[in-house]
Amino acid sequence: MENTDKLAVLIDADNAQPSIVDGLLSEIANYGTASVKRIYGDWTSPSLKGWKEVLLEHSIQPMQQFAYTKGKNATDSAMIIDAMDLLYTNNFNGFCIVSSDSDFTKLASRIRESGLLVYGFGEKKTPSPFVSACDKFIYTEVLRAKSDEGAAIAKKSSGDLRRDAKLVNLLRNAVDTSSDDSGWAQLGPVGSNIAKQSPDFDPRNYGYGRLGELVTATKLFDTEERQVGGTNSKVLYVRDKRNK
Repeated sequence: MENTDKLAVLIDADNAQPSIVDGLLSEIANYGTASVKRIYGDWTSPSLKGWKEVLLEHSIQPMQQFAYTKGKNATDSAMIIDAMDLLYTNNFNGFCIVSSDSDFTKLASRIRESGLLVYGFGEKKTPSPFVSACDKFIYTEVLRAKSDEGAAIAKKSSGDLRRDAKLVNLLRNAVDTSSDDSGWAQLGPVGSNIAKQSPDFDPRNYGYGRLGELVTATKLFDTEERQVGGTNSKVLYVRDKRNK
């Protein structure tokens, strides 16, 4: 079913690369419609030349913000003010904040307090407080890989996945929480549980396109496809191998 949520997309041009734009907008389309697309920066600066070349093609509105004082980020302030103005219109279901800057942590928290969803997009260097303040956080390295096949993220081996204690605990806890008395859990609720625990979780960060592929690759879980009653649709169930 198509997601009809109306989203406001706000991009910090000083903290995001134009190479992500195709992957970014494609990803946002999974969560709703980008009703507003704005990008903030000092457009008199040569450093933003790359963004200038893609704005028209993608109908992204450039918002001019002069850098009045060296060392002070006027772009962040302009984005925050605009975000609050848009929030008070009550016209949106959520916001997409594209930046690796922790200055947007409070903004994300404030928007969520109003009951709206916040999707964050930034590089892996993004400070954890901003990541945690979002409902979901997508690393732009994944989006760049989608736009540039040469930048594809290599799949981690089963051994590497099992040695990642944080990942293993996250998966096992989610399966355990979502499982029935027999220990089997439907993959959908498992994914929802993971998202609540870790906003930045994404199978693509490990080189896998889907959660089911990642879970299978760990070789820590039994998997079983089951047919949905009376239909040709199938759903994946998983069970911790320790529960046999």
